[in-house]
Amino acid sequence: MKAIVIRSYGEADVLRLSVSEPKPRPGAGQALIRIHAAGINFVDIYQRRGAYPVALPFIPGLEASGVVEEAGENAAEVRPGDRVAYTGHLGSYSEYTAIEAGKLIALPADMSFEQAAAFPLQGMTAHYLIHEFRRPGPGDTVLVHAAAGGVGRLLVQWAKHLGAMVIGTVSTEEKAAVAREAGADHVVLYTRQDFAAETKRITGGRGATLILDGVGKSTFQADLDAVALRGHIVIFGAASGPADPMPPNSLMPKSISVSGGSLVNFTASREDLLRRAGDVLSAIKAGWLKLKIDRVLPLEEAAEAHRLLEGRKTTGKVILKVA
Repeated sequence: MKAIVIRSYGEADVLRLSVSEPKPRPGAGQALIRIHAAGINFVDIYQRRGAYPVALPFIPGLEASGVVEEAGENAAEVRPGDRVAYTGHLGSYSEYTAIEAGKLIALPADMSFEQAAAFPLQGMTAHYLIHEFRRPGPGDTVLVHAAAGGVGRLLVQWAKHLGAMVIGTVSTEEKAAVAREAGADHVVLYTRQDFAAETKRITGGRGATLILDGVGKSTFQADLDAVALRGHIVIFGAASGPADPMPPNSLMPKSISVSGGSLVNFTASREDLLRRAGDVLSAIKAGWLKLKIDRVLPLEEAAEAHRLLEGRKTTGKVILKVA
């Protein structure tokens, strides 16, 4: 089968196409998926670089959609022919994968495979970030970093749906337009403006009650200034590198709470997985949560997909078309 294989950590050119990888066989409780589309995420880049080490060689990618080709023994959750999506299983830059059936999400009949590869990781990440730490509502101000990115756009839409005021940070005027289109009330170009100062200006000196930060190193210290009294900061990524350490006692003057989030911990049970996926799919169907696919590239162009994402040249999801 065809697959992208990483044999050494490094830059995007370590993503090499192989046409002779063995087709997996489903074990007990697993299903064999014929992959149609795979989602590209920053975690793929971290694993490719070796920042999140994975045993070499490996097939990257943690998110995909496709069709169940074969169900193994005791894989009661699915049947051959089912259209499904998943996240949290390594090996999606490939024509086939064998995965635990309990990780699969059934797809609506009218959802394309490209859309289905765009929603699981980012959609359910937005869901837990909005619901699990400090659920925003009217009177709250939510600061969303990288508001034009895949997760950022969904966070903006969800916070607005719940009635909060949203401030988004972006790097370019083009991305500012994307953030506004998603519903951001205010957009700060962090390449030209001090986002902490702007957040306090916009809020009359109060600051943001909730800050959602997937950027890390280049934003976290200023988050501590931008956050309101008794506000909450959630770190869920490191697009600019890991945030610098800080003494816990520095949180005391404003009684700030800081949390770390990872989707795997919020979809650990099938019940949680299906609840979050169901809420995301329902929101998409209702029309107030809109996916944005920046572009769809063939599997062979996985390296280019990584370069686009690393270079912050995307405003939405990048998808690899496999079948």
